[in-house]
Amino acid sequence: MSMKFLLITPPLTQLNTPYPATAVLKGYLQGCGYEVAQTDMGIEMVDRMMRADWLRSAARWAADHRGGGRVAGRLLQAAVVVEPVMRFLRGQDETLAWRIVNGSLLPEGRRKGRAEDMEWAFGTAGIADRARYMATLFLEEVAEALQKGVDEHFGLVNYAEQVAAYAPTFDELHRALNAQPSPMDLLMGDLLMEHLKRERPDVVCFSVPFPGCLYGALRCGGWIKQGVECVGVSSRPRVCIGGGFVNTEWRQLQDERVFDYCDFVTLDDGELPLRRIGEFVAGQCSGDDLVRTMWRKADGTVVWEQQNCDEVVENGVPDFDGLPLHLYLSTADMTNPMHRLWSDGRWNKLMMAHGCYWHRCAFCDTGLDYIGRFATPTAAHVVDTMESVARQTGVWGFHFVDEALPPRLLGEVCDEIIGRGLTMTFWGNIRFEKAYTAELCNKLARAGCVAVSGGLEVASDRLLKLMEKGVTIEQTVEACRHFRDAGIMVHTYLMYGFPTETLQETLGALDTVRQMFDEGIVQSAFWHRYAMTCHSPSGRNPERYGARRCPGVDGVGSEGWNPFCNNEVDWEPIGGGEQFDYDIEEVGRGLRTATYNYMNGLGLDQPVRSWFPGLRVSKQNKRGRR
Repeated sequence: MSMKFLLITPPLTQLNTPYPATAVLKGYLQGCGYEVAQTDMGIEMVDRMMRADWLRSAARWAADHRGGGRVAGRLLQAAVVVEPVMRFLRGQDETLAWRIVNGSLLPEGRRKGRAEDMEWAFGTAGIADRARYMATLFLEEVAEALQKGVDEHFGLVNYAEQVAAYAPTFDELHRALNAQPSPMDLLMGDLLMEHLKRERPDVVCFSVPFPGCLYGALRCGGWIKQGVECVGVSSRPRVCIGGGFVNTEWRQLQDERVFDYCDFVTLDDGELPLRRIGEFVAGQCSGDDLVRTMWRKADGTVVWEQQNCDEVVENGVPDFDGLPLHLYLSTADMTNPMHRLWSDGRWNKLMMAHGCYWHRCAFCDTGLDYIGRFATPTAAHVVDTMESVARQTGVWGFHFVDEALPPRLLGEVCDEIIGRGLTMTFWGNIRFEKAYTAELCNKLARAGCVAVSGGLEVASDRLLKLMEKGVTIEQTVEACRHFRDAGIMVHTYLMYGFPTETLQETLGALDTVRQMFDEGIVQSAFWHRYAMTCHSPSGRNPERYGARRCPGVDGVGSEGWNPFCNNEVDWEPIGGGEQFDYDIEEVGRGLRTATYNYMNGLGLDQPVRSWFPGLRVSKQNKRGRR
């Protein structure tokens, strides 16, 4: 029996490059003998929306249904120029940069003041960069108008994220899925029907990497389950949902209503589960042979086939055929150099190794397979894959999305690139190991590495030891110096609010960051608030880190689990001292403001306490979670 899979990344993810999951799965499943098609419905949806005729129809709908006269006017204004702007952001008409910058093309919006404020960042020579920044702000304003006047769930890089993130029950998302479809929903439905008619799949798989993709996957899955007509298909396709969000949030899923929108839910790496689902649908095996799959039988019984096969599958070469590569946009919504790498230009996203070679950090989801199980291919295999993907896509730039690139393998990959005489560009996430010597960093630069990102986290040796980070501040500083001297940009992730962290330690961490910027050994940084997750060591054993789970807030389902999503948990400190006897939200604002100024070379000589003018010590912030 011939079997065909249709792999879909549902709306919405990044606008500048495809998420890699479907390409990886396509390469593997084709090697198993299946016919496979794939698409990114998110970028297709943005392409259809950002057209003059669609925006005009959206304006009429907003005026008729929401009384949105002002919003309708903004959409009509945008319709006049949206298609040229999209051409510019796709690199199809660079000459428009001059008209965007001189103000003769785009309707005046709130972005005008923001662009003028950023004059220093672009100077007189950065016409293309400034135009890209202004064009991106224009698209954000169009998206904001669509959200206000057409669909409250819409965001430019996510869809209905607010009803999927931190959702202990399925109720709110279920209500949204059963509401009257919005014009965005109907557009998504049209795209789905086009793909079903053209591809005639037996199994439709939705990869859901983020909460902002879940609504789209379930809405489309529900339409298929309700029996949409599929030309040339004798029976409706089976629907499967998996991906990063599902792997993290649905491991204790209990709400059977989810299966009104899909037939199968798979966990962890999708290669083997999907191969078995293909065999099952083709009648070549029984449901008992499914791997890491939850499914509902014909009699309505939900079965969780939890057998975990330790087989390490050879993924094969990712196959990008079928993805609409010509539709992706190079956007620039901020001047932070590392954030520009994420959003500007199309990068081939690959993983060098599976999992994290350290996998001990207290805050990290080390209980999940994609972090806790470490496995590496050979350097030759990695570079063979890079060459194959580059020839498919025409792009020789790579973003390695590993949890942390293994230094030894990374060095071997660089030797392979240099030995083959290849010209490549790449960047990725690392740990600030002592292995990053001057010699290794220089080799990385010769092979094409332009940037690294790594976690300095709390920038306190006491807390780094407590959380088992496995690095020290001194070690991190030394590694950053070697990267800087090799011409490699450094971005560091930082966190605040870890259990037992005092206000003085937080201020000390900021001062460490200030000194690193002042010395020029980091060029970019970002603070986020610590979140305790149920898959992390701190979530599984919070008392070890001076915290405890808040009573009565986790167990709304059986066995103490939420019936729908389970990830972040509420916690509170134990012991006392200075922990959270201050306004932690005010601390977060001060940290972000200070770091933004440091990135722009400002305020490096100011006392760190000056960034917290309104900070008052209080007893009202004892709870751990925001």
